[in-house]
Amino acid sequence: MGLMVVDEGMYGQYRRAMAPYLQRHGGSFRYDFKIAETLFSETPEPINRVFVIAFPDKAANDAFLADPEYLKVREAFYKPSVARATTLGVFGG
Repeated sequence: MGLMVVDEGMYGQYRRAMAPYLQRHGGSFRYDFKIAETLFSETPEPINRVFVIAFPDKAANDAFLADPEYLKVREAFYKPSVARATTLGVFGG
């Protein structure tokens, strides 16, 4: 995923608050970058954060994204701190 984070403090709160739900569903961060400069992008939306999250399977990913407690965290912290999100890729196994 590529994000345009507009409030680093609140985004940090989101990351801390969502971690237990991510772990509950078998997910983990594989990579996480703050981007200083974008040299090429297929989308006009600016990106200043890139990360990769891994799940054991699609069902675990879907369960995480539908978890009612995670959705409360997303509403409270993610939505006000992220202006845009760009899906860079989705891989299945």
